Amino acid sequence: MSTTIQPLFRSPWVQGIKDAIPLLGGYIPVAISFGLISMQSGFSVLETILISTFIYAGASQFLFVAMVASGAPLWLVVVMTLLINARHVVYGPNIAPYLNKDSRWVLLMHGLTDQIFALAHARLPQLPSEARIGWYTGAAVLAWFSWIGGTALGAIAGGELTQRWPMINDILPFALPALFLVLIIPRCNNPLWALTIAASAIGALTLKVLGFPNIAIPAAAICGAVVFYVLKNQRIATGY
Repeated sequence: MSTTIQPLFRSPWVQGIKDAIPLLGGYIPVAISFGLISMQSGFSVLETILISTFIYAGASQFLFVAMVASGAPLWLVVVMTLLINARHVVYGPNIAPYLNKDSRWVLLMHGLTDQIFALAHARLPQLPSEARIGWYTGAAVLAWFSWIGGTALGAIAGGELTQRWPMINDILPFALPALFLVLIIPRCNNPLWALTIAASAIGALTLKVLGFPNIAIPAAAICGAVVFYVLKNQRIATGY
């Protein structure tokens, strides 16, 4: 990851929006899927849109509507939602060095999703300190609005879309994996990251095949982190 400060030739807001545009290819289809599933779970159009507006938590939203529809107690719904979003405990310290102690970041953290984190972690070090909050705001707001818009489209017209084009039901589940793949592939530009990503993918696939799907992702994440730090420390020790 380059940390060289790069001058901006447009406003930070506009640059943030421009950098976040590729995310829409994954955000909107997944949001449409959520809108459709929420309606099928008994939520109204307004309730569905409000969930995406205020919870705005991707996978947690799918869990939320499924648990509420199944009659799960509210405390359990809240606990499970918080557990899924516990990854933000890791995101926060990695973004903190670029916050510049600006109180506006407290509100802007509502827009910190997995994809915005990955994009921000790569771009913020390259931006002048005074441009970071504007860039982040543009990127996060575009992603947020696209998620709300996709949700509204799925809630209002999702049923008609899937009836008219049944293939959409087969395509939508691949939108989220494809989005993460787009974010990961550019990282494979050096052996350190390539080996780390390969170790994580192989670990997750192996556990899935062995019949342990529930621990596949967290275990693979730990495996990838271990491989990264071992290889990084080895490279530092050997000078390569």
